[in-house]
Amino acid sequence: MAKVPGESGRPGKLWIGSIVVDCTDPARMMAFWQEALHYVPREPPEPEGVVLKDPHGQGPNLTLNRSSEGPLDDYRLHLDLYSSEPEREVERLLRLGARLVRPAEAGEDFVMLSDPDGNLFDVIDKRGWTLGRRA
Repeated sequence: MAKVPGESGRPGKLWIGSIVVDCTDPARMMAFWQEALHYVPREPPEPEGVVLKDPHGQGPNLTLNRSSEGPLDDYRLHLDLYSSEPEREVERLLRLGARLVRPAEAGEDFVMLSDPDGNLFDVIDKRGWTLGRRA
């Protein structure tokens, strides 16, 4: 029988340190994601990008990396942002420069948006949750 990782009680040896988003304009993306997530730069931004971090140390970093390649039509990775107030957060993100790609459809718990560079992300309805846990 295979052993389940972490069963020994020791902390894991592998975790997500940063989610990397390629973009054409790191400064514009930094402004959007700082406001969206309330993250701060880990170090001063450079022309080729920046690493944003959760000031409370709870979430993974978000790395914005300059790329000349635009968003891919057939994307394979996107962010799911959980919210206990999804309608309010979607409206806030739209004011910050996000674009509505697909509203929530009957029976679904998410709205699909894109950031200013066209990268897709979803806002997931988690009413009754606080920071990833049921309240």
